[in-house]
Amino acid sequence: MLMELEGLTKSYGKIQALRGLSVSISEGAVGLLGPNGAGKTTLIRSLLGLVALDSGGGRVLGMDIRAQRMDIRQAVGFVPEDECLFPGVLGVQFVCYAGELVGMRSGDALERAHEVLDYVGLREERYRRVESYSTGMKQRLKIAAAIVHDPRLLILDEPTNGMDPTGRIEILALARDLSSAKGMSLLFASHLLPDVEEVCGEVLVLGRGRLLAQGRIDELKQPHDRQFEVRVKGDPLAFAGLLARRGITAAPADDHLLVELPPGATRQLLWETAGQAGEQVRALRCRRSTLEEIFLRAVAEQN
Repeated sequence: MLMELEGLTKSYGKIQALRGLSVSISEGAVGLLGPNGAGKTTLIRSLLGLVALDSGGGRVLGMDIRAQRMDIRQAVGFVPEDECLFPGVLGVQFVCYAGELVGMRSGDALERAHEVLDYVGLREERYRRVESYSTGMKQRLKIAAAIVHDPRLLILDEPTNGMDPTGRIEILALARDLSSAKGMSLLFASHLLPDVEEVCGEVLVLGRGRLLAQGRIDELKQPHDRQFEVRVKGDPLAFAGLLARRGITAAPADDHLLVELPPGATRQLLWETAGQAGEQVRALRCRRSTLEEIFLRAVAEQN
């Protein structure tokens, strides 16, 4: 198991950030979702031993989160959302220092720093002062520092926040490669649901310090009995008009129509309409829940 947590409770004055949170997570890429105030940041800080829990405990990579906090930090990489770069140092110096902090010898840390900087795409830029970096370069530098010691688990907190589309694509590609090609487990916290879906196979949804939903994304996406994705050979808008005359709602979506049957109707009505119009149906499948729907339903159920 990546981590096993039992009854985590943490309060800040009258605000209860974690409320008896219990969860077990297997190795792999796991998305961490939740609205503001859900407890995501407190959970991450608890895993790293950066906050003292009121009660509860658990293990990360087999190590006790109370008794082995330093051991956990040496085995885990962390990419915080906040700015954490030291002005006045070169990129390669920053990554080398991160390696030394987890116990690497200076020579080994420097050699490894160059390797991970090549990997994240910071080549000549490694010799620039970090305050001159763009947002995307800073994020790649933070990832390089987090993986310099080849951790088994990498925690990314809002890794694409504030980035332009090109930079976002690059960071997501790095995260996917770390998980699939490098075999690194990820805990990927983000409020951008498409980012989580692109990188992760499993998801946790937190709300008010409690676990609201957990599971593989493809299993959580339930099929809708009366909603279908339909792709036809001819004009989809013309076919949508034919469906509307039979009481079937149809709207264009990318290269297909999103169709909703009236209560009591079956997909046979779609085939009959297509047959009578001489239209060829190229694809017909049940629409499944989106990650956004899963998230919103889980949050709504807590209220």
